[in-house]
Amino acid sequence: MYQRILTPIDGSITSSHALEEALRVARANDAVVQPLFIVDLQPVAYDAAATFYPDMRDALIEEGRRLTTDAAARMAQEGVKGTPRVAEVNLNGDDIAQCILRCAEDFGADLVVMGTHGRRGWQRLMLGSVAERFMRLARCPVMLVPGREAEERASQPEQDEQLAG
Repeated sequence: MYQRILTPIDGSITSSHALEEALRVARANDAVVQPLFIVDLQPVAYDAAATFYPDMRDALIEEGRRLTTDAAARMAQEGVKGTPRVAEVNLNGDDIAQCILRCAEDFGADLVVMGTHGRRGWQRLMLGSVAERFMRLARCPVMLVPGREAEERASQPEQDEQLAG
């Protein structure tokens, strides 16, 4: 069914769960997986922070290498083929979701598996949602994998009803 699966990773527990799910789907379909780390470093105005810009970029790239190396080890352990990738957001107004889209198209992904924190209300409004934005842009199926904290929040209304009833 699916042959080329892209899965964004960022070092969070939520993205780790998404990678696990991508590996399960890949094993079941003999598919190739590409874990993707996005370097998102917004342009800095010419002030004191601009001095540290190259160091911050290098640190993010190194973090991406570390995470993709870990992902490759998990893939090898699970017997799943693929090559991780580190990509950078274009400074021409690109955002993370657009970068994921570009990488999915480059890879020829027929499925994108990504984690979502499942934030609601003010948290979602203030923090935004890369997963939600990507789903609006996507040109292939997207599987959203909730983080454990989202699963816990989702079960709370049921627990509240049981206590009240």
